[in-house]
Amino acid sequence: MNPQNPLIVQSNSALLLEVNNPLFTEARNAVSQFAHLDKSPEYIHTYSITPLSLWNAASLGLSASEVEARLERFSKYPVPRNVVDDIKELMGRYGQLVLESADGGLVLRGSDRNTLSQLCKHPSVKPLVGQWVDENSIAVPAQYRGLIKQVLISLGYPAHDRAGYVDGDPLNIALRDTTQTGQSFNVREYQRQSAESFIGNALSPGGSGVVVLPCGAGKTVVGIYSMSLLKRRTLILVTNVTAARQWKREILDKTDLCEDDIGEYSGEAKEIKPVTIATYQILTYRKSKQGPFLHYDIFNCENWGLIIYDEVHLLPAPVFKFTADIQARRRLGLTATLVREDGHENDVFTLIGPKKFDVPWKDLERQGWIAAAKCIEVRVDLPQAEKMQYLSLTPRQQIRLAYENVSKLAVAREIVENHQGDNILIIGQYISQLELFAKELNAPIITGATPNKRRDELYKGFRDGEIKVLILSKVGNFAIDLPDANVAIQISGSFGSRQEEAQRLGRILRPKKRGEQALFYSIVTRESKELDFAMNRQLFLTEQGYSYDIRYAEDI
Repeated sequence: MNPQNPLIVQSNSALLLEVNNPLFTEARNAVSQFAHLDKSPEYIHTYSITPLSLWNAASLGLSASEVEARLERFSKYPVPRNVVDDIKELMGRYGQLVLESADGGLVLRGSDRNTLSQLCKHPSVKPLVGQWVDENSIAVPAQYRGLIKQVLISLGYPAHDRAGYVDGDPLNIALRDTTQTGQSFNVREYQRQSAESFIGNALSPGGSGVVVLPCGAGKTVVGIYSMSLLKRRTLILVTNVTAARQWKREILDKTDLCEDDIGEYSGEAKEIKPVTIATYQILTYRKSKQGPFLHYDIFNCENWGLIIYDEVHLLPAPVFKFTADIQARRRLGLTATLVREDGHENDVFTLIGPKKFDVPWKDLERQGWIAAAKCIEVRVDLPQAEKMQYLSLTPRQQIRLAYENVSKLAVAREIVENHQGDNILIIGQYISQLELFAKELNAPIITGATPNKRRDELYKGFRDGEIKVLILSKVGNFAIDLPDANVAIQISGSFGSRQEEAQRLGRILRPKKRGEQALFYSIVTRESKELDFAMNRQLFLTEQGYSYDIRYAEDI
């Protein structure tokens, strides 16, 4: 306790952190490992300590006493005892229940017989367990390995899964020292740490978990390095065909595998190879809403030793169900943010695995591994006629009108003209709006309806410098490799989506050949719901140390 400290710990487990305090950065780094950022206005940031944030911290080896010590270290006032007691209670639950292999099946062991006994009587748990094995262990059918973990975490008791994994079929794979393009290739230290944290060791077994790294920091390399360590047949799940082909190019460029070793499983091809790259769309395809998932068998058609989930924050709900059935396979999730707008964070933690590694975006920026970026929010007015109409509309209509504000076009045109010679991406939500921008700015456009061949041509034209301005729908949110893009202009988005904000900034974060700063513009309608959404969208990035420079249309 020290009045000069930046942190106030409140009895409802909220943390208030002063931004302008000299210890702000150190305190933020300390608490962000066990608390979740809720709000980040100019002077006071608010964090909350949640069960999931504490369980993730516990899975990384952080103890309740270390959490308490960090709070004491940075707090202005005495830390409320109820907060300390809650931290001990919740973190103490992680590891109370352990799922282990035994005699060809599974057992659920509990450090406290009474707790385990009461949980096994719960209506949701009872159908998933069998006979008692001994005083503190009960049998669990192997097919319920994922489901029982989901049920237990919903009851507030996360199970530590130590049941191990099948090895899968071997695959001889080694990394190159020099890429196919003739460049020297070395795995960066943080990439090495990420993969090795996932793989684990004798003292801390791994095999399932999530690695969190910024866009442009080389998450694909983490996956490839993990493959080279395990040397097993691998199934890679990706967001779309463009991402699948990028993964294939990266694997061929950085390993000794050849074309025949890598298959694409998508709407355009159905290849099963030692390394198979499948899209989420094909996995979740079915002919009717109640029909079977026609491509579910891909999870079991080969003896996979590793399954990689790219952009795990976007994992569709049906894939969680599939994943619950394959808990004996090693599972690696890759993402720039664990934020999910659908509330499925518990499922990521339970079925893919706990967070194994992350690193602050600004740390990688300082080290030169991602580009320095500046975020600029440009606020524009609605035209006078539409401003009067706005008040008479339903909330959904108001949102659409604000996002498609025609005044944004003039601002975007000015930004483009101010950045002559730069490589500019314009990203938005509404196709009609994007088509208008494409026409007025004489720029090519890529949407979900654009054939993959045409997409590849346009992406190549942008990479080669033949196209300087490229307009993208939501397909531009993720998995496009455009390393020279250094300006992004966001004209509309998916309401208050923090994950989307992070992904879009990520399009311009790959290091630049000339080392120039990347610029991320968001054009937002004043006095509208869009402005409220914009403040929520920025939460994740402000947690990473970014700030938004507010400007107005006349400034541009």
